[in-house]
Amino acid sequence: MSTVLSSVMKSVPSRQDVEEFLFREAALLDAWKLTEWLALFTDDALYQVPTTDLPRDASPDTSLFFIADDRFRLSERVLRLGKRGAHAEFPHSRTRHMVTNVLIDERIGDELIVSSAFAVHRFKAGTADLYVGSYRHRLVVANSGLMIREKRCILDTDVLRPQGRISILL
Repeated sequence: MSTVLSSVMKSVPSRQDVEEFLFREAALLDAWKLTEWLALFTDDALYQVPTTDLPRDASPDTSLFFIADDRFRLSERVLRLGKRGAHAEFPHSRTRHMVTNVLIDERIGDELIVSSAFAVHRFKAGTADLYVGSYRHRLVVANSGLMIREKRCILDTDVLRPQGRISILL
């Protein structure tokens, strides 16, 4: 983990600490530093993108999700996106992750439940796509700083048109 990210934690994290962490997470994604981004996740982490017709508390155990990765599957996704064989993302899209309205909704022991709004702009092959929604992060306070135990990306759109797919990491 980078020194900047690990230095976020000195004691109980403030909203500003959490914002800094989320902004730096977004910067890693925009720079396609996916290995460094993956290092922000705990070993028991989840990365989820529910379909657009599900309630916010839906479970991938009982509902269809666009993405429902545990840490292992997320690491395989990162590995695949780094290869030339990932045709949908080679060459890589240019992205800009915007994170705003960051709120610490709950503190439970060493864990923070954080909500925020996002807009992810994706540019590729003369096309611009926009993904808008909200994030729900479960962040854990670790010795090395904040880490992501769960990231749920809830899209506000009711369909994935015109792009029709999610080939980037939200």
